[in-house]
Amino acid sequence: MEKNGTSLAMTNSNTDIDQEEEQRTNNKTGKPYFILLGLNYAFLFVGSISSSLLSKYYFIHGGSSKWVSTWVQCAGFPLLLPPIYAPYYLLKCTNRRPFSSFTPRILILSIFVGLMLGLNNLLFSWGNSYLPVSTSSLLLASQLVFNLILSVIIVKQKITFLNLNCVILLTVSSVLIGLDSDHNKPPGLTQLKYYIGFFCTIGAGLLFALYLPVMEKIYKKVTCYSMVMEMQLVMEIAATVLATVGMSSDGGFTELRTESDRVFDKGPGLYWVTVGFNVVTWQICFMGTAGMVYLTSSLTGGICSTAILGMNVLGGVLVYRDPIGGVKAVATVVCLWGFCSYVYGMYVKMRKEEEEEGGVREIENKKSLDMEMEIGGPTTLAENV
Repeated sequence: MEKNGTSLAMTNSNTDIDQEEEQRTNNKTGKPYFILLGLNYAFLFVGSISSSLLSKYYFIHGGSSKWVSTWVQCAGFPLLLPPIYAPYYLLKCTNRRPFSSFTPRILILSIFVGLMLGLNNLLFSWGNSYLPVSTSSLLLASQLVFNLILSVIIVKQKITFLNLNCVILLTVSSVLIGLDSDHNKPPGLTQLKYYIGFFCTIGAGLLFALYLPVMEKIYKKVTCYSMVMEMQLVMEIAATVLATVGMSSDGGFTELRTESDRVFDKGPGLYWVTVGFNVVTWQICFMGTAGMVYLTSSLTGGICSTAILGMNVLGGVLVYRDPIGGVKAVATVVCLWGFCSYVYGMYVKMRKEEEEEGGVREIENKKSLDMEMEIGGPTTLAENV
């Protein structure tokens, strides 16, 4: 009985601590919320562009292993250990013990989503190895339509003019680039490989579209941002296990050593630097994505990810001289236009909600003050007499 009482007290204590952290980070009018939101979008922005360009650099200079490219997308999970454990054990700035609120159900769900993420990474690697950065990036924008549909089904996302307009514009940009695709094939790329890359990229987009609303559904049971990082750690470990098993069964680790010593035309040193930075940038990208979904919604996270693809297009053109014609330029402009209109609409909506919230709070304060005066009036008069 005493042990049960102690366990119950510890559970209640952990819940209270989680609720305090949730109130601090999820207050959408508070400064901590906007700092965390900005930080996660910066992670998403920097991680997405850097990882895409580094992956292409790997393939351009002789790297050809799809398993290596898959493995680097998830092997950076140790980078999550310091932000998870340091606040409690070293900095002493929180009372919440890491993984104290983790349940077997959340663990199983995290492993399942991690395996799904591992498959998505493999499809992305195949697509990115056969297509120009600009083409693969804009093809991935097609996931937004599926993201909207699945968000309506899974998390009951409301369809409004704001999000529908954005989805249509971003999808139009993908259609435009598809019409112009015959002129974008790199030298030596066969028709078969082009179509393999095309459909693998579309498949990666579909899996990513499913991943976002599934995570939003799970995050509804998550009480604080720290748990988001903990879940991300478990998911990345599961994805890494899948990639490691695939590499081992397909001779990927031997291929890794051979590539660094003989195949990669920039030498072993730059090979390992490329792989190392790729590991870091992919982890930053996925952490930013998870944070955006938790702090906003799966649809907003998908829209932000898709808009950054427009910057990937410019990166591919500037860094690798990917061909860009009038159609691709128009597609990029339409992509950015859709995103900017969505952000502006969200800003107007947020301001309106703040004003309504402030009006309600003012009315409640006025009612409370009137009640205090009614109750305190006679008492004050009696005390004066």
